[in-house]
Amino acid sequence: MSGHSKWKQIKHKKGAADVKKGAMFSKYSRMIEIAAQKAGGDPNMNPSLKQAIDKARSDCNMPNANIERAIKKGTGELKEGNIVEEAMYEGFGPEGVAFYIQTATDNKNRTINSIKTSLEKHGGHLGSAGSIGWMFKQVGYISFSAAGQNIEEVELKAIDAGASDVKSDGETIEIYTSPAQLMQVKKNLEAVGLHATSAELTFIATNIVKITDAEKARKILNLVDILEENEDVVNVYSNFDMDASVMEQIESTAGN
Repeated sequence: MSGHSKWKQIKHKKGAADVKKGAMFSKYSRMIEIAAQKAGGDPNMNPSLKQAIDKARSDCNMPNANIERAIKKGTGELKEGNIVEEAMYEGFGPEGVAFYIQTATDNKNRTINSIKTSLEKHGGHLGSAGSIGWMFKQVGYISFSAAGQNIEEVELKAIDAGASDVKSDGETIEIYTSPAQLMQVKKNLEAVGLHATSAELTFIATNIVKITDAEKARKILNLVDILEENEDVVNVYSNFDMDASVMEQIESTAGN
């Protein structure tokens, strides 16, 4: 889930141990393949590819051989299996929140039917092309832990490094860039001693829906989890946020 508010960190871990590693390998292989298709197989020159590789290693400890095979498939050096394509699907969830769903699939009919079913079973519906895409814009996103940092000093360094916006909630410092400047800004920050905990291309909502009821928030987060568990889904972007009090209620009951 992307959105980069603190609520993003709330995840329902129940059943996570049952997720098959093979399914995770397949998901991340597709992410890597798509990224390599778009901008080449060198992660130093392709931020989307580096992001996909980093996630594959951290989330499921994907072996280098699998990563290299996915890169070669993406660049066309290795021809095996069906062609994987990227597709964005647009939909609505509970409380009318917007969902912008990024997929990497070798069967669009399977993917759209699965997403449609998930949305409809959980209080939402699939939207037509263009129905919510205009609510999101692509940006570069870099985050740092605020622990031990002079936030004002970091903000100044980030602006000098080429950031377009800087935000902090006291725990995390979030830096936004244009998509094309992501890697350069990251390098500029590293040059002044700031090392990011994450750096990625993402979509952010331009029209936020505030959720103030914990039960409604749980329903939305449950749908997010279900969509993210879909093997074809790469990222789920949404336009909702929640109050700190609602977040605390959900955190206190998570896993129960």
